[in-house]
Amino acid sequence: MIYRSAVGAADFHPDTRTFFAERRVLVLGGSGFVGSHVVEQLLALGSQPIVLTRSSSAPFLSHLQGEVELVVGDLAVQDDALRATRRASVVMNLAASVAGIGWNAAHPASMFMDNMTLFFSSLRAAAEARVDRYLVTSSACVYPRHCSIPTPETEGFRDEPEPTNAGYGWAKRMEEFLGRAAAQEYGLSIAVARPYNCYGPRDNFGAETSHVIPALIRKALEATGDRFPVWGDGSHSRSFLYVDDFARGLIEVAARHAEADPVNIGAASEVTIRDTAEAIATHVSTVLKRTVRPEFDPAGITGQPRRSCDTSKARAILNYEAKVSLDDGLRRTIEWYTTNAHHSLHSDP
Repeated sequence: MIYRSAVGAADFHPDTRTFFAERRVLVLGGSGFVGSHVVEQLLALGSQPIVLTRSSSAPFLSHLQGEVELVVGDLAVQDDALRATRRASVVMNLAASVAGIGWNAAHPASMFMDNMTLFFSSLRAAAEARVDRYLVTSSACVYPRHCSIPTPETEGFRDEPEPTNAGYGWAKRMEEFLGRAAAQEYGLSIAVARPYNCYGPRDNFGAETSHVIPALIRKALEATGDRFPVWGDGSHSRSFLYVDDFARGLIEVAARHAEADPVNIGAASEVTIRDTAEAIATHVSTVLKRTVRPEFDPAGITGQPRRSCDTSKARAILNYEAKVSLDDGLRRTIEWYTTNAHHSLHSDP
């Protein structure tokens, strides 16, 4: 089953449609999970997407052959980054080294260095090419462990990031800082999106590196008995954002808030992992035609106790809000995964 984003031009603000129409847009990370959805939505806006990829074989873009320009190269190589950047007037940087909580906790140095390497290369290229707009894709991982609930953008640099994702959180903080610094020193037009937990079709379902929703979906589908394991007692919470809403939010921020000022992109709802696991169990039980249930492990690693997105700034500035409910998003994600398991790992950044 080939999934294609259901978001069309009519779902965007008129100014966003005008900004992106006929523009050449370099989507770094465009062959990956979120990036491929951004590419689809840019096509709906009449843009000409360009994707820098380490391999001309990009499974998540195979259905867009002839519609997207692929530039073969490595973002970590400065000459490759500059060669691709010079072909565009807008850069949307979604390239990142991402993983689940277990991997993040065990590899803080690698997560920090890998992400900063990609960002340094991209930002230098954008400054040299003098692009019209550059999107910094940050993360809610910048927030401290004990933040206000819901969490406003003003707490992004308070205390230290959640320890279990310290390397990634610090990298995203530094990306935001460098974005502001580049706007000041080089005059770059910088937009900063700070998205929350994403999930959806084409997510990473790898056993070692997946985030919570794809990990639970895989565990539930692979359960040999009637139980599948869940780390923690289920009381910790997240603001999950379906990938179509995630991509749309990035595009709106890039077009309409180039102030080097972060905007949370997330769902207004806060849901516990217990409720999320129960909802996944319900959907998967229907697929398997037998009942599976979550089994919680209070000793398991859980990360930030609560995560809830303050969406007031996005609503006020962009009139943005998430449209896809968690239940509907889970159903779509499970449907995709059950027919596309061979494409369930990230393609390259």
